[in-house]
Amino acid sequence: QVQLVESGGGSVQTGESLRLSCVASRYAIDVSCMGWFRQAPGKQRERVATIGGVGSANYAESVKGRFTISKDNAKNILYLQLNTLKPEDTAMYYCAASFRASGCDTVDYSWWGEGTQVTVSS
Repeated sequence: QVQLVESGGGSVQTGESLRLSCVASRYAIDVSCMGWFRQAPGKQRERVATIGGVGSANYAESVKGRFTISKDNAKNILYLQLNTLKPEDTAMYYCAASFRASGCDTVDYSWWGEGTQVTVSS
């Protein structure tokens, strides 16, 4: 019965920023792995960023230095700050959660949100 609901997507131009939010229900984000993934049409799903219960973060090389994953444990909300957006960042972005508490960049994720669309035009 874990529910993850993303929001914050939209259409922006190259160089602009967005902040995505993921509200988790019936799941404590402070103790397990959380992640952001994205998928563009015709491409495989890609891991964007993950964060563990202790706050250690991992990023895909394509977004490192531009995106930041963070969380508010009190509000049970996961965030992804997307800065300096590029057209190649265009994708559906998904929030995901795992029962694992470590190795968050490699573990399988069991629960997924429905996604929020990010479109970046040039």
